[in-house]
Amino acid sequence: MPLERIDKIIASQGELSRSDAKKLLSDGAVAVNGKQVRDCSFKADIDADIVCIHGKPLRSGKYIYIMLNKPTGVVSASRSSGKGEKTVVELVPRSMKRSGLFPAGRLDSDSTGFVLITDDGEFAHRILSPSNHVEKTYEVTLSHQADIERYTEAFSKGLVLSDGTRLLSADVRMLSDGERPVLEVVLREGRYHQIKRMFAALGNHVEALRRTKIGGLELDAALPEGECRELTAEEVSEITQKPNW
Repeated sequence: MPLERIDKIIASQGELSRSDAKKLLSDGAVAVNGKQVRDCSFKADIDADIVCIHGKPLRSGKYIYIMLNKPTGVVSASRSSGKGEKTVVELVPRSMKRSGLFPAGRLDSDSTGFVLITDDGEFAHRILSPSNHVEKTYEVTLSHQADIERYTEAFSKGLVLSDGTRLLSADVRMLSDGERPVLEVVLREGRYHQIKRMFAALGNHVEALRRTKIGGLELDAALPEGECRELTAEEVSEITQKPNW
């Protein structure tokens, strides 16, 4: 990892500005590998060196990857549109905040479940690129009974939506049958309101939609709605793997 200026490293880790970092440095509050640093131009390796402010180490690693269990009524954006809606980035606690955080992919405001938040633009581009789009898994509650054999055949062939859009093949299976069945759907692309439009094309209506997996990484069952946690390096690597049924 290339060396970076210490004031830039400090500013990239949270809500501190470069001027805040320079003040901390001049006050003698910063240490690198146990040695006090006052020079703003001092360079360090965020992955290899231990940078402390007032004795407290900064988060290690150049980028951060956060799992959020999104509740309804929250928009998948880094900034508010000014309509009073809370964004997924606003749900990130101060301890995990960094400049440049954004959701890697979207969930509708009325949908819930796994949203990946990061500041790693290259990783986000890689997993969202149409050429190698990472599969997403959803739990879908429908308003009335489902003909699972018909749905399976239609999804596997690739549905054509009302506007003429032809979709890639998708997988579907029944989780629980009944008047309001719950199905699991795996998508290989991410289009606007895609699952809702897919079931509408088959004469059904989506009542609830919850994302349960991104790639091979499953939403932490112990993570309450509205809360988030940092992913481990192993979990980040699972995102690029295929989900298992």
